[in-house]
Amino acid sequence: MLHEILISLSGHPSPLLPPPSAQSTHPPQPGQASTFLSPPELALLSSLSLLSGLHQRLLSHTSLISSTHRSAVCRAVSTAIVSNHLARFQDKILEVEREILQEDAGRVGAYGIVPLSGLVREFDGWTRRLEWFWEIVQFMLPPDTSAQREKSAGSTGAGIIDRLRVEAHTGYPDLEEASLDLIRVAETAWLRQLSTWILYGRLPAFGAEDFFIHEFPEDVEAAARGVPAFVIEHSLLPKFVSSSAASSILFIGRTLNHVRIRGDRPPSPSLLASAASPLSSLLPSHLRHLSSLSFPISPSSLSATIAAIRLSLSQNTLQHLLPIPKIIEILSLLREFFLLGRGEFAVALISEADERIRSRWRRPGQSYRDQSHQGVGSVIVKEGEVTAVLARTWAALSSFQGEEDVSDEKLDLARDLIYLTLPKQSPSRTSTPGRAAGSHLPTSIYDTTFSDFLLSTPTSLSLRIPPPLDLFLSPQDLEIYSSIHSYLLSIRRAHLRLTSLWQLSSLRREHPAPLGPPYSNTKTGQAKMLERRKRTNERNMRMRKVWAAIGAAAFLLAEMGGYFQGEVVKGCWEGFRTWLARPSSSNDPDGGKVSVDDKGNDIWRDSIASTSSATGQRQPTSAISSTTPTTDDPESLSRAHALYLKHLVSSLLLTSTEFTATLRLFLLSTDHLIALVTRLDHAQQGLDLDTDQGVVDALNDYAKEEQEVQAQLERCCERVGDGLRDVVARVRELDGERSRGAEIGEAGFVPGEGREIGGVDRLLMKLDFGDMTNV
Repeated sequence: MLHEILISLSGHPSPLLPPPSAQSTHPPQPGQASTFLSPPELALLSSLSLLSGLHQRLLSHTSLISSTHRSAVCRAVSTAIVSNHLARFQDKILEVEREILQEDAGRVGAYGIVPLSGLVREFDGWTRRLEWFWEIVQFMLPPDTSAQREKSAGSTGAGIIDRLRVEAHTGYPDLEEASLDLIRVAETAWLRQLSTWILYGRLPAFGAEDFFIHEFPEDVEAAARGVPAFVIEHSLLPKFVSSSAASSILFIGRTLNHVRIRGDRPPSPSLLASAASPLSSLLPSHLRHLSSLSFPISPSSLSATIAAIRLSLSQNTLQHLLPIPKIIEILSLLREFFLLGRGEFAVALISEADERIRSRWRRPGQSYRDQSHQGVGSVIVKEGEVTAVLARTWAALSSFQGEEDVSDEKLDLARDLIYLTLPKQSPSRTSTPGRAAGSHLPTSIYDTTFSDFLLSTPTSLSLRIPPPLDLFLSPQDLEIYSSIHSYLLSIRRAHLRLTSLWQLSSLRREHPAPLGPPYSNTKTGQAKMLERRKRTNERNMRMRKVWAAIGAAAFLLAEMGGYFQGEVVKGCWEGFRTWLARPSSSNDPDGGKVSVDDKGNDIWRDSIASTSSATGQRQPTSAISSTTPTTDDPESLSRAHALYLKHLVSSLLLTSTEFTATLRLFLLSTDHLIALVTRLDHAQQGLDLDTDQGVVDALNDYAKEEQEVQAQLERCCERVGDGLRDVVARVRELDGERSRGAEIGEAGFVPGEGREIGGVDRLLMKLDFGDMTNV
C-alpha cells in the first residue's frame, strides 16, 4: 500500500488514489482498494490523492506548454516548474521512501508500522505550492484549449512576468520563494530575447511574435528604401519597462539593424570603417551592462542600463553615421518647404494647383454656371496630375534663378526628396515608429483636415526619408509636418485668392474706359455714357458690401498668416536651431550662453527630462547627468524635435478642435465668395457685350444669372462675416483659457528663447485694431 501511494504521488495513476473528482462522481465498486479502507484512512488519503492528481496534471500540462507554446518565456517558466520545483517534490518522495526502507525511527514505529498520518504530514506543505503551480500553468495555457487554438491562445511572455511579479507579494514565504525563482527564469529568457535585439539588431530567432518589437511590413516607404520598419507592440511590453526605455530599446536595435544592412551592401568604405568597426569592440561592454542586471529587474536599473548602452553607441558610432550638420540640413528643408519658410514655393504651388483646376474646367460646352453649381469638390484629380503640379512648381522655382546664379542645393535636395501625393486613406496614426517620448501629441490635430483646399481633393506633401535620417525622423513626424503644411497653405491660399479679386478691373471701376471725342460730344454718345455711368454706379453700390467682406476676410487672413509665420514658426525654429547648433560639451565655457533661462538652466534639456519623468521613469542621477548634456545623441535629438513639434502645433492653435473647425468653415465660405465674385464678373462682362456691342450669347441669360449671383453674394457675405466673427471669438476664448492657465497643450512657451512664443494676445491686438467685431 505504501509503495502504491508513493508511486501515485510520483505522477503515475493508481486506483488507490483516484482523483477527487472521480471519487465524488463514481462510488466505490466491490473489489476496489477503497472498499477495504476505513473512513479515517480514506480521509487521510484524500489530501494525498489531491497531490497525486495535481502532480499528474502538472506533468502533462507543462509538457504541452514546453513543446507547443508560442512564447519562449512561457516555455522557460514551464520547464523551470518541472525541472526545479516538481523535481524537488520528487526528491521529497524519494527521501520519504528511503527513510521507510531504512526503518528510520522518525518514520517507522514499533513492529514496522508506518503511521499514515505521519506520511500525510510530510507532504502537507506541498498542497498549496502545487495548487499555485497549477494556477500558473493554467494562466500560461488554459487546459480546455483546443488543438487548433494552442498556438494563439494562452498568455504572453510579458503577461506571465507581470503575473509572477504580483504573485510574489501574496504573503506566503514558500510561494514568494517560488515566484522569485520563476521570475528569475522568466526575466532571464526575456533578457536573452532583448540581448539579440539590443546587441545585434536582430529579432529573436524563436518566439519573435512574443517579443514587444515587431517588423512592420506595411510601411511602404521603408520597404522602398530597403530598410525594414519596426514598431512597438505595447501589449507585449512588461510593466517594468517604461515607455522611454522601450523607445530607447527600439532606437538601439533599429540603429544596429541599419548599420548591419548597410554593411551587407556596397556603401562608401569610409562610412563602414567608421560605423561598423566600433560595433565589435562595443559588444563586450554592452554585454557587461546587461549582465550587471539583478533579478527581479527594477525599472530604474533597466533604464540606466539602456541609457548607458544608447550613449555608448551614440558616442562611438552614430556621431559618424548621423552628424549634426546633416540633421540641421533636413530640418532646414522641412522649415523652408513644409512650414512655408520659402514663400515662393507656396505661391508657385498654389498658382500651379489653381491653373490645373481651371484647365480641368475649360471643357467644351461647360460654363461658369455649371462650375459654380458643381463646386470644387466635384473635380476629380488623378495621381499623375498631382505629380505634374509639383513638377511645374519645381520648374517655376528654377526659373527664378539666373544663369549666373549659384545652384540652390536645398532646392535640388527638395526636388529629390519631397513629393505630393493623394493619400489612399486617412493617415495612419498607429505607433509605427514606436516613439514614446515624442508621440504625446493630441490626436485632435487630425480631427479637422485642411488637405483638400489645394486641389479640391485630399493631398499631402511628404518627404522620402533617406537613410540614416530615418533614425531621427519618423513617419509620425512627417504626418505632423504635412498637417501643418496643409493648415498654413490653406490660409495663404485663401489670402492670395482674395487679394487677386482686386485684379478684376471691371468690378472695381468702369472698364473699359468711356469713349472720348468726337463720339462723346454727340447726343447718342452722351446718352450712352450716362447709361453706362448709371449702370456702373448701381453695380458699385451693390458691390460695396461685397468688397467690405472681402477686405475684412483678407485682413484677418493676412494678420493670422503673418502671426503664424513671423511669430510662431520663426520663433520656434530659431530657438530649436540655436539649441542644435550649440556646442555639445557641457565643459565648453560658452555652451551655457545659448538656450538658457535666467537661472542658467538648459530649457530644452529640462523639458526633455520633465517629459521623461511624466511617463513614470525615474533614472538615477548619474545616468541623467551623463546623458542630458550630450546633444549628439540622435534619440535625444529626436525627443527634442518631438518637443519642438509639440510646441509648434500647440502655438499654431491646431490642438483646439473648435478653432480649427471654425476656421475651416470660414475658409470654405471665402472660397464660395471668390467663386461667386468670379462668376459675377463673367456674367457682367457677357451682359455688357450684349448691351453695348450687340454680341448675343443665345446659350446664356446673363441678366438672370447676374440677379441670381447678386442674391447668393448677399447671403455669402453674411456667412463670411459670421465666420470671421466666430474665428475672432474663438481666438479670444483661447486667449482667455490660456490666461486662466487652462491646459491646452503647453502653448505659449518655446524653449530656447526665454520668452513666450505664440501668445494669441498679439494676434488679438492686431485684430482689434482692424475692428473685426464690427464687420
